[in-house]
Amino acid sequence: MDARHSTEMFKHLDKQSEVLMEAYRAMSHELHRLQVEEEMLMHKLYELMSAEGLIKKGSKGESNTKKGESISPQAP
Repeated sequence: MDARHSTEMFKHLDKQSEVLMEAYRAMSHELHRLQVEEEMLMHKLYELMSAEGLIKKGSKGESNTKKGESISPQAP
């Protein structure tokens, strides 16, 4: 490979690296934003379920449901 092709290849790879890094930053930022949104929504869901009496707190403030069980409304 001659010097001219090497230089062009280097410039091309450098540009690709910049584009990929920008895509990585954008995706990382979006992931963080979605994680924060999920945390806020889960907190609001917990508050709503607590207000509706669907969550019963144990002695240490833990839910009395077993891991993996879903919480469903009680039938009247």
